[in-house]
Amino acid sequence: MSGAAPPRVLVLNGPNLGRLGSREPDVYGSTSYAGLVERCTELGRELGLEVEVRETNDEGEMIRWLHEAADASLPVVLNPAAFTHYSYGMRDAAAQRTAPLIEVHISNPHAREEFRHTSVVAAVASGTIAGFGIGSYELALRALAGDRPHS
Repeated sequence: MSGAAPPRVLVLNGPNLGRLGSREPDVYGSTSYAGLVERCTELGRELGLEVEVRETNDEGEMIRWLHEAADASLPVVLNPAAFTHYSYGMRDAAAQRTAPLIEVHISNPHAREEFRHTSVVAAVASGTIAGFGIGSYELALRALAGDRPHS
């Protein structure tokens, strides 16, 4: 077995996702943000990935993280949250990606308010996974690892 470090993946979360578990559980489920971090890092280990989970309410910080990922050729699982619908700065940072970027959403934006139906990120993402609760993150990590679920 080689001593090489496992591939690193950033899981980036936008505004209000740090409030998971208490924020609208009928929409976002009962898993806390700490629970999301634990599930992502544990699954990452199982898949041979080093997963780092971050959350911010600051658009500029999200843009800096996307630049960091592009500069280091790091794959990204991105839940832009509300930034999805209007942050062209974040979209432009995501467009600079040098590795796969998968957009995820806990809920299905198309089953919600009309303003949520448009994603400025989708066109520059490798793919989008939405509507599977916290499982959306799991599906994205499996896709990045090349371990796609069997039907």
